Amino acid sequence: MNDKTALSSAVLLEIDQRGVATVTLNRAEKHNAFDDVIIQQLIDTFNQIEQTPSVRLMVLAAKGKNFSAGGDLNWMKRMINFSHQENFDDAKQLALMLQRLNTLTVPTIAKVQGAAFGGAVGLVSCCDMAVASHSASFCLSEVKIGLAPATIAPYVIAAIGSRATRRYFLSAERFSAERAHSLGLVSELSDTEESGRSLDQTLESLVSTILKNGPFALKAAKKLIRDTEYQTIDETIMNHTSEVIASLRASEEGQEGLGAFFEKRSPNWIKSNSDFDEPK
Repeated sequence: MNDKTALSSAVLLEIDQRGVATVTLNRAEKHNAFDDVIIQQLIDTFNQIEQTPSVRLMVLAAKGKNFSAGGDLNWMKRMINFSHQENFDDAKQLALMLQRLNTLTVPTIAKVQGAAFGGAVGLVSCCDMAVASHSASFCLSEVKIGLAPATIAPYVIAAIGSRATRRYFLSAERFSAERAHSLGLVSELSDTEESGRSLDQTLESLVSTILKNGPFALKAAKKLIRDTEYQTIDETIMNHTSEVIASLRASEEGQEGLGAFFEKRSPNWIKSNSDFDEPK
């Protein structure tokens, strides 16, 4: 049975029997633009996912033609009359939502169709991976209205690098899914509509691949990236990484995975032997 929760009409959460949580932006009529209310609902949703032990992976998706137009126009119109402190507090909530998504302990995948503008590029950047349709497009458009893509900046830079960020922050030009793929923002593209895999099939292929891996190991690997990224490779880092692998080898999951490998069977987190890939 799938566990379906409507945290609001604009944010939906579904957890299937495999432990795949799908968070869906559900404002197709507004191109899934988000405001302060939806930002808080996303924070609550990500917290709920983190606190649900059965969740092994999260997909961030959206209803309708477009992934997200970024900030809602009515929300931005309200901010014109905000004081500096109110604007700071409002922006801090967006920053907290992005940070919460970026630091989820389970693997995260963005599923992108249509347009992903402004803050939506930040959402994609905060996910570990992204799949996109060939017709998807991206734009960091803030400077066109006299703003800057501030709270999303650290995540976009981490996703596509400083050089590409300079171009797209400053030009505010729209770029294609193919370009996003070449920059590393998108991990996989669906095939064209005329032939090959659909976006759903592309997503499912990646989800199935990740679910073959140890649940605790996935969390440990993701934390390892955060702990060691941009760090000097010194005695502290070497000791830390040595401790990580030693603990994993001795863990129940590590013992099961190693035993299954040498016994040529699937580990207990995989339902059938056909799902287990043995190195050739």
